[in-house]
Amino acid sequence: MINVGIIGGSGYTGGELIRLLLHHPQVEIKFVFSTTRAGTKVSATHSDLLGQTELLFGDEVDHTIDLVFLCLGHGNSTKFLQKYPFSETTKIIDLSNDFRLKASRSFEGRDFVYGLPELNRDTIQKAKYIANPGCFATAIQLALLPLAQSQLLDNEVHINATTGSTGAGVGLSPTTHFSWRANNMSHYKAFTHQHLGEINESLTYVQKDKGKLLFIPNRGNFTRGIWATAYTHFKGSERKAIDLFKDYYSEAPFTQLSEEPIALKQVINTNYCHLHIMVHDEMILIASAIDNLLKGASGQAIQNMNLLFGFPEKEGLDLKSGVY
Repeated sequence: MINVGIIGGSGYTGGELIRLLLHHPQVEIKFVFSTTRAGTKVSATHSDLLGQTELLFGDEVDHTIDLVFLCLGHGNSTKFLQKYPFSETTKIIDLSNDFRLKASRSFEGRDFVYGLPELNRDTIQKAKYIANPGCFATAIQLALLPLAQSQLLDNEVHINATTGSTGAGVGLSPTTHFSWRANNMSHYKAFTHQHLGEINESLTYVQKDKGKLLFIPNRGNFTRGIWATAYTHFKGSERKAIDLFKDYYSEAPFTQLSEEPIALKQVINTNYCHLHIMVHDEMILIASAIDNLLKGASGQAIQNMNLLFGFPEKEGLDLKSGVY
C-alpha cells in the first residue's frame, strides 16, 4: 500500500485520477491540494464521486508522501516544485508538458523519464520521476512506433486527429463552450501543435532518419476521446504490416490491434488504445483511438504508477467501455 497526493485535483484529469485511485487496491489518497477549493468536498466539484468519498480539498502538502501526481496547467509544475519541494524518497508523475522534452527533463536534481510504457517500460520501472505523455502524442506515437522500430518511416507521414472538448480543460474559451462546439468542427495549430516536439523526439530516438510529420489537429463535436489517422508510403503486404504491429505490441496490455475496423466508442472510459491497419497501393493507413482523459492522461499516469512501484500493470485499470 502506498500513500499518494494529488496537486491540482479540480480539473478533468484530476477528477479522473481521483476516481481511479479511489478504487485502486494498492493506494490511499492522503491529500488533494487546491488553494481555491480548500475545505470543500471533492465530490462537490466532481459530482460523479458523490457517495464514493468524503475527501476534502486541502491547502497543505505532505512533503514525505510516497508519490505525488501533478495535474497542473502547462508551465506550473516547475513553479510548484520550486515552492513546495518534496523529499528525495517521493516519486513524481507530472501530467503537464513541463518535463516531456529532452531539454527540460532535468530539473533541480531530478531526471524525468518520458512515460510512454510502450516505448520506455524498462526505464520507467527503474525511475523516480515521470513525464506523462500528451494525449495527441500518445495516440500518434502508438500508431507509428512499430514502423519506426522497423526503420520504415522513410517518407512524409500525414496525420489527422480529432479530440473531444475535454482536451481543452475545464476553462471556457470561444472555441470550447457548448454553443460553438456543438454541431461544429474546426482545425487548429496546423503543422505546429506542441505535441509534435515529443512525438518527433520519440520517433527519432527509434529511427534516426525518419520522414517529416505533417499533423492537422481538429476540435470534435464530442466530449472525450481522440480519433487519429496516419498514412505514409509502405512497401509490403497488409499481412506483413499486421504481423509487424502485433509483434511490437505483444507485451503491451493496453495497446490492441484489431483486424476489423475500429471506432472511438470502443475505448471511451478505458485505458486502451485500439489500432487498425489498412494497406492499399503501397500506402499504409493506421487508425488509432484512445480516451484522451485516460490513456491520454490519468489512466496512463496510473499505468506508470503501477510500473514504478512494481504493481501489476493493469491494476486498478480494469475499466469498461460503452459502445451503445
